[in-house]
Amino acid sequence: MASITHPVTSDYRGRIAPSPTGYLHVGHARTFWTAYERARAAGGAMVFRMEDLDAQRSRDEFAEAAMEDLRWLGIRWQEGPDVGGRCGPYYQSRRRMIYIDVWRRLLRGGFIYPCKCSRRDLAAATSAPHEDLGSNAEMLDDEPVYPGTCRPAEYVATTGVEILEGINWRFRVPDGELISFWDQYLGRVNYVAGRDFGDFLVWRRDGVPSYQLACVADDAAMRITEVVRGADLLKSTARQILLNRALGFEDPKWYHCPLVVDHNGQRLAKRHDSLSLRTLRQQGLTPMNILAAEMPRAV
Repeated sequence: MASITHPVTSDYRGRIAPSPTGYLHVGHARTFWTAYERARAAGGAMVFRMEDLDAQRSRDEFAEAAMEDLRWLGIRWQEGPDVGGRCGPYYQSRRRMIYIDVWRRLLRGGFIYPCKCSRRDLAAATSAPHEDLGSNAEMLDDEPVYPGTCRPAEYVATTGVEILEGINWRFRVPDGELISFWDQYLGRVNYVAGRDFGDFLVWRRDGVPSYQLACVADDAAMRITEVVRGADLLKSTARQILLNRALGFEDPKWYHCPLVVDHNGQRLAKRHDSLSLRTLRQQGLTPMNILAAEMPRAV
């Protein structure tokens, strides 16, 4: 395992972006290791960004644990919360003005509209009362297709109205348009806007930017050239391509890693405490054990 930061000899810029809402598990380890290895192979820089916008669930202890566990794994970065850099701050919770600026650009371009629908309204409209539409539903790749309840008849540029709290804001997708992109691992990926995903949140009624908006704003501001993340975020890539186009940002390259699953075939989540890096370290496993093909099962 690497013990020192690799030299930067190219314009490649990758990133690792954990969310400090729990301890990292083996799925995170493999994805972040892939991102690190690709940056190192390209002679590029690695940026560490802490995605801590979820104030209710984010904890300082999880943020510190993420950095400690990834260092133990052998991953190093040139920029981040602990080492600084030209593109900071590297905590999303401290980048609010950047997100507001991007939201204003979308507003003035007529790409977004206000939405008064509550979670209950959406559950009823989609005939899915069992659907978990909690405060982070918009951060999931399987966000239900919005039924268009509040969607205006046409694109309307808005000026002079800047309401950031008490109302949701949605990005209007071009219905029927094929969103196609090349993935460095999976090859050609296609989605149809309005069918595979609908108008998505860019700003929440509690005054917090969505994952989609924050991710696009930060990747552009931090000059990320390749995004490496899990295959569960493929639809998020399609959404972010639309945001990049609306904002005039250049798309990075994409690399979506296969997911690590438990013995039931379910993708790992932070509730799988038995496969957290913390637990596995305490059990005496080495980084090589964790990155090996055969992993212990979640219980």
